[in-house]
Amino acid sequence: MEAGNLLLSPIIQLNPKLPPSSLPRLRRSIRVSSNLQRGYRGPKPRREWVADWVSRNDDAVRSLPIYVGGFSLLAVLINRGVSGIAPVADASSSQSRADLLTLGLAVTNILAGLVWLSIRPKTIVAVSPQGVECQRLNSHLPDFVVSELMWVWESLSAATCCRSLVIVYDSKLILQTGVAASSSANDGEAVLVDASGFMRGSLYRSALNSGSQSYLANLSLYPGKSELPFMPPNTQAVILQPLGDKGIAIIGGDTIRGFTTSDQAWISLLGEKLDATLAKCANNLGVAVQDRD
Repeated sequence: MEAGNLLLSPIIQLNPKLPPSSLPRLRRSIRVSSNLQRGYRGPKPRREWVADWVSRNDDAVRSLPIYVGGFSLLAVLINRGVSGIAPVADASSSQSRADLLTLGLAVTNILAGLVWLSIRPKTIVAVSPQGVECQRLNSHLPDFVVSELMWVWESLSAATCCRSLVIVYDSKLILQTGVAASSSANDGEAVLVDASGFMRGSLYRSALNSGSQSYLANLSLYPGKSELPFMPPNTQAVILQPLGDKGIAIIGGDTIRGFTTSDQAWISLLGEKLDATLAKCANNLGVAVQDRD
């Protein structure tokens, strides 16, 4: 008996009034599902054999131009010595002109190999943020807003390289969570965000004027990092996501260029959602914040 008939018999027993016209459709769907369990038979991703071999033999490939250039240089010198031609280059001789051209190409290969060995791509790895864990929430937030903020934080920290999140809205600190810079007093407390001071800075004003997301892929190269004293000192990348025309979300990552294009698009949608949520309770927001474990 076919697998389709075995699976179909309980359906008939449980549904005695099932119309006969639907039985062939059920058989076809069951047979298709049973075929899928045997394995995928469609087109498979094409493997790049050359790229895989080059990645596995990176040092040998980088040294290859040196060996080719050295062998070519040696071959020219040997040919010049055994061919009976005068060792001094003669511009009127076609052989001399060919040898000079070959020597130039051989030296170029050797120099290219030396450049390949001296210049290597830097390996980018995630760093451990230096600071203290904190979670500060505005005490006047309704429960549904708190729930949404926690959902945003958990989603960002799980799906991206985000390790710090600060949300400022209507000149008030809404949320500070993740790893934050440690206070200079060495009391184990996180640096409190000066919302009003940050909104007067150039980072916030440029993001607000553009109305679009600002991605600082390598934060150490931007002088504006001095306006983010509340972020861990070794924060690698930062996204400034405007929340309408009243707020901004500051998202810190632990990897240089760690936020992909998809991450940036997704964060833009999250910013629109947070703006719509916070706008509902903007009038009731206070300045006080509270720490939560």
